[in-house]
Amino acid sequence: MTSVAITGIGHLVTADPALGDGSPLGELAGAALVLEGEQVVWAGVAAKVPPADTAVDVGGRAVVPGFVDSHAHLVFAGDRGREFEARMAGRPYAAGGIRSTVKATRAASDEQLAGRAAALVDEMRRQGTTTVEIKSGYGLTVHDEARSLAVARTLTPETTFLGAHVVPAEHLDDPAAYVDLVCGPMLQACAPHARWIDAFCERGAFDADQARVVLAAGATAGLLPRLHANQLGPGPGVQLACELGLAAVDHCTYLSDADVDALARTGVVATLLPGVEFSTRSPWPDARRLLDAGVTVALATDCNPGSSYTSSMPLCMALGVRDMRLTPAEALWSATAGGARALRRDDVGRLSPGARADLVVLDAPHYVHLTYRPGVPLVQAVWQGARPVTGSLAPGS
Repeated sequence: MTSVAITGIGHLVTADPALGDGSPLGELAGAALVLEGEQVVWAGVAAKVPPADTAVDVGGRAVVPGFVDSHAHLVFAGDRGREFEARMAGRPYAAGGIRSTVKATRAASDEQLAGRAAALVDEMRRQGTTTVEIKSGYGLTVHDEARSLAVARTLTPETTFLGAHVVPAEHLDDPAAYVDLVCGPMLQACAPHARWIDAFCERGAFDADQARVVLAAGATAGLLPRLHANQLGPGPGVQLACELGLAAVDHCTYLSDADVDALARTGVVATLLPGVEFSTRSPWPDARRLLDAGVTVALATDCNPGSSYTSSMPLCMALGVRDMRLTPAEALWSATAGGARALRRDDVGRLSPGARADLVVLDAPHYVHLTYRPGVPLVQAVWQGARPVTGSLAPGS
């Protein structure tokens, strides 16, 4: 296998506390990496870099792990810009707006859905995201959920069956029958395309008993469970996630002291989605409170057409720092290693030996510029599996 040395790294973030300065980010100044196959095989100070077949000099720029976006809804059709406009004029966000996307998604062709999702994944990649989770949830029929996941599976192995997003219009008079459909024929059709199962445990969507049934059915089918919870108000979702020992519970906007204690005690990752609060003018989750209590925090975009139509992890990091009381270092860890934990992955979100060689070269001397200079396109190049996929740096540069 051909090896590549990434040299001239002014500041390297490994996200491995065993390397560098011993901090959670495992930072190294004047560093280098060696990649072979699809993996990192060496990381350390540049003066000790072993020989490699070829080299890329990044000219003193900072290098960080590729972002791990552990919560996104990318398979959809239609546009909800007018809904956003109305919210900015004072109308509150409600879960029912999802049904307008369901109508458009059902009417779209497979090619239209695949084209939109691929374009969003490319948009994410150009901003440094190298691992993304993609949910279904805008089809809400057996056929449309299965085809949505089939599309998602062409783009990522991290696919999530979210038939329990909302109760569709045709089942509003009998939500129990819809839960039976989700747990029966829909799950059977979707499980071959999914790794995860999710439910929206929220007023206007599914209660705790319904969510429990859906997640149990998914687990029986071999899917790993996760949950949307406590976005629109206090509720039982976080406690349910902790009781079941889920990988992650996402949103976590409204938390009681008991919720925070349960998250810290069980190790369930709290995935915060600041693009939602930005786009809905909802209260900001208190990330500082969570971290001080010992909770593992991840950041993700929740890229979707209704409540957070952003694909930018750097924007979400900046919002996390400005409005959720994260430090720049905590925001970067949450967007890389934290996202990996939310997906139960140990091969991404870090740049140390044995990890997948997914890395981002910043046109900046230090990672702090990601949040210090919000809105500025600082991603110079992205490598995925040890191969350059976007940007201007290439072997021999």
